[in-house]
Amino acid sequence: MIIRQLRDTAEDAEAVNRVSRAAFRDLDGRPADAEPEAADAPSRIRRLARSRHLAVTDPQGCWIAEQDGEAVGAALSLRREGVWVLALFVVLPSAQGQGVGRLLLERAAAYGRGCLRGMLCASSSPAAARRYRAAGFTLHPTMRLTGRVDRERLLDPGDIPVHTGNASHLHLLDSVDRRLRGAAHGPDHPFMLAHFEELLIADTLAGTGYCYRDGGTVQLVAATSKRIATRLLREALARVPEGVDADVEFLTAEQEWAVDVGLELGLSLTTRGYLAVRGMRPPAPYVPNGGYL
Repeated sequence: MIIRQLRDTAEDAEAVNRVSRAAFRDLDGRPADAEPEAADAPSRIRRLARSRHLAVTDPQGCWIAEQDGEAVGAALSLRREGVWVLALFVVLPSAQGQGVGRLLLERAAAYGRGCLRGMLCASSSPAAARRYRAAGFTLHPTMRLTGRVDRERLLDPGDIPVHTGNASHLHLLDSVDRRLRGAAHGPDHPFMLAHFEELLIADTLAGTGYCYRDGGTVQLVAATSKRIATRLLREALARVPEGVDADVEFLTAEQEWAVDVGLELGLSLTTRGYLAVRGMRPPAPYVPNGGYL
C-alpha cells in the first residue's frame, strides 16, 4: 500500500474521480451501471478540475492511496485562514478495514494542524460518522431540498436588489466569508466563478451576501442576515431552468430560513448526512458547498 501526495495531473484527477464515484455509488446502493458518467459531463469536468485545483493550492493536504498501482482511496483537504476543510474522503469498499482510511485521514489532518476551526460535509456512512466524531468533530444532521420549483408561489422580490456578480466582487465575498466562518475562501472563489453558472450578489446598506447557482443546484449561500440570505435563495430558485429539478443540500436546523423557502416553493425535504464542525458553530445564515464548505 502506498500513500502519496496528489499530483496536478489528468491521471491523478481521473483516479480520484473513479474512486469517489465507485465509493459513493456503493454507499447509495446503486447498480454499477447506474448514471453513466457521460450523462453527467459538466459535473465530471468540474470534479476533475477541483482535484487539480486543490493539488496546486494545497498539495500537502491532498493524498491518494494506491494498491498494486491502482487508486483505492483519497483525501483532499484545504486550509484557508485558520479553517481546515476536508473536501473529500473516500475509500473503496474492497480496501476498507485495512487501515487505508486512517492513514489518509491522518495525512490530511496533519495539514490542518494549528487551525483552530474545521469543517466538512459528511455522507450518511456510519463508519465515516464514527471516524469524524473520534476526530473531535460535532456532527450536525443535515437536510436536502429537491424538486421542481412551483413558480406560481414565487413572490415579489421586495426591496433587496440582486444582480450578477463577477471577479470584481471578490473583496465582498471574502468579507462575508470571514464574518460567517472566520475565513475567506481565497483562491476557491475564482475557481467557483469559472466553474459555476452564476454568481448572485446582494449589497445594501442593511447588509451583503452572495449565492452561487449551477443549473438547478444552489451551490453556496452566504449572507450577513437571514433576510438577505432568503432573498438570494429565492432569486436562485427562480432562475432554475424550466423542467430542471432544484437541489439545496446540507441544511442544518439553524438554516430554517432556507427550509421555509424551499417548502413554500413546493420542494421536498429529506435528511442527508452531516455538517461536521470543530472549534466553531455551523455558519449561519449559510448554505455550505460540499467541496469547499
